[in-house]
Amino acid sequence: MSDLLERLRGRGWRMTAQRRVVAEVLDGDHVHLTADEVHARAVDKLPEISRATVYNTLGEMVSLGEVLEVSTDRRAKRYDPNAHRPHHHLICGRCGAIRDVHPAGNPLADLPAEERYGFTVSGVEMTYRGLCPSCATAA
Repeated sequence: MSDLLERLRGRGWRMTAQRRVVAEVLDGDHVHLTADEVHARAVDKLPEISRATVYNTLGEMVSLGEVLEVSTDRRAKRYDPNAHRPHHHLICGRCGAIRDVHPAGNPLADLPAEERYGFTVSGVEMTYRGLCPSCATAA
């Protein structure tokens, strides 16, 4: 489970009912929902929550650095609550399922100095692509 609610409270973020519900919907491991999926699940918990409120809340969480926005090609942006746990993503090319992965080693160290072109590299984002077990068996 991610610690999104605790992190937001620790920042002194005003926890309205709408914000709390959006954070609860996002909280967890391997959670990579679209804004529309967040809204659909939030409505189950708080029927009066608007789509605009969900979009605004997600935008605020991203601005705070508490949620990552994940783009997977031409698909809708997804929101990842595990912003403070270094990880990469494994994405199914057919259904779009996303899993957080933590490969061994240091990908930053794998970039030779001559390939850095004078950049001071501060981070690495890697995406592994393939087929999830369900899609692989259906192929």
